[in-house]
Amino acid sequence: MEFDNGGKLKLVTLAAICFMILSQADAFDPLDPTGNVTIRWDIMSWTSDGYMATVTVLNFQQYRTIMNPGWTIGWTWAKKEIIWAVMGAQATEQGDCSKFKLKIPHSCKRNPQVVDLMPGAPFNMQYNNCCKGGVLTSWGQDPAGAVSAFQIGVGLSGTSNKTVKLPKNFKLLGPGPGYSCGPAKLVPATVIPTDDHRRKAQALSMKYTNSH
Repeated sequence: MEFDNGGKLKLVTLAAICFMILSQADAFDPLDPTGNVTIRWDIMSWTSDGYMATVTVLNFQQYRTIMNPGWTIGWTWAKKEIIWAVMGAQATEQGDCSKFKLKIPHSCKRNPQVVDLMPGAPFNMQYNNCCKGGVLTSWGQDPAGAVSAFQIGVGLSGTSNKTVKLPKNFKLLGPGPGYSCGPAKLVPATVIPTDDHRRKAQALSMKYTNSH
């Protein structure tokens, strides 16, 4: 973990914003002019060769749900990162992990795609707000059901704020016309309460948002 001069842990949050791709006639929805799906990537801790991150999908559309078969999130690694493990989701392909002999990564794809686990997934594979099959209600109808999250262990990455390279070229796939995501941007770190709400942890965070 890296500490600043004040002794505080420095973490990063990235966010990408994705907007539904509409026809020219429907490019502007007067009932939901700012509706989007935000992908938030919060680095929570450093590991020996990378970091642990919480990835959160928030459907801030007021009326549009993400229906079955649910969302798929994809991105491009900045370097030669791999996914050691995932909780609450899974990569759709493992890729070529032949150079690893002792511990085999969950995915070695340079452009991984991740999907939510289905309801009823084994308890030891679950994560908070996971396992909805990628189905999300809209924020305007049910905020609690409009959030999905999973935890990801990233390896062969930077291990500090100065060396980590965050992923880019996020993609959000889902039923319907699809989504277009803007470039990910560093945003103020997310503050996450613990389960007992007696302590708050601050993340290294990123967000993505889609645009019409």
